[in-house]
Amino acid sequence: MKIVKTLKKFPGGMMLIPLLLACLINTCCPKILEIGGITTSLFKNGQPVVMGLYLICTGSTISFKKAGEPIVKGAILTIVKFLIGTGIGIAISKFFNDSFLGISSLAAIAAITNSNGTMYSALANEYGDETDAGAIAVLSLNDGPFLTMIALGASGISSIPFISLVSVVVPIIIGMILGNLDPEFKKILSNGMEMLIPFCGFTLGANMSFVTIFKAGLSGVLLGLITVVTTGLLSFVIYSLIRRKWDPIGMAVGTTGGNATATPANVALSDPSLNTIVPVATAQIAASCVVSSILTPIITGIIHKKVNKK
Repeated sequence: MKIVKTLKKFPGGMMLIPLLLACLINTCCPKILEIGGITTSLFKNGQPVVMGLYLICTGSTISFKKAGEPIVKGAILTIVKFLIGTGIGIAISKFFNDSFLGISSLAAIAAITNSNGTMYSALANEYGDETDAGAIAVLSLNDGPFLTMIALGASGISSIPFISLVSVVVPIIIGMILGNLDPEFKKILSNGMEMLIPFCGFTLGANMSFVTIFKAGLSGVLLGLITVVTTGLLSFVIYSLIRRKWDPIGMAVGTTGGNATATPANVALSDPSLNTIVPVATAQIAASCVVSSILTPIITGIIHKKVNKK
């Protein structure tokens, strides 16, 4: 059976298909992934470990002599996504009385400014080069509550957990050191990137459920579509204009990271008045995570094909 060849026929298939499979299993038969032991540790709870390994492998491909370009690319993508998400959140707060078709500014900022680092890394590895993959070192700022908290900090209800940023950067630095010290180590680690992609997708999907879409209703689906269109398609256009060439990697940040689902509850700890909207905001963000994780790799793949044809 030519499984790999079949998966690669679909845009982002090496990650998307395992993600959808795991999401389906977790929706219909979640107990299968919760039998305990190694199975649960790997397929259900293994996302942090798999992502850590992937970051080490990614870091190994970054040359100290060529670190400038990944940093610049990462900074551009991070700033563009942050400004778009924050702008939409502020607009909802000021012009729509903090409810745009059921979406609050809290849900909007948390979902739109936060990206899925694992998804970006997989797409960068498939459609970009080593400098695109290396951009995750800066883009990791979006893969968590950092910039969301900064945006919400203007209201005085959030704090910034800097230690989380350190925890993401450390594996990348270790990979960079090993890859630059020993070419053989670089070869071993860089070859591991492609192997880890399906596992990254599966562990992401194992913590998602199609039920979240129905719980959040149309507002959750809408939030996911807004995320994909604004920080996906719009980021693609802006990023391409800045680079002066069509680059599909700008589309790869059009996702909502799974970590964003915890943001509403964290913010509510500082402002208990938000407790009433935390359940709805959390469900909407979870739905956005599912919707954007499905659409972003598909659209990125389509854009990549069209760009290559031109």
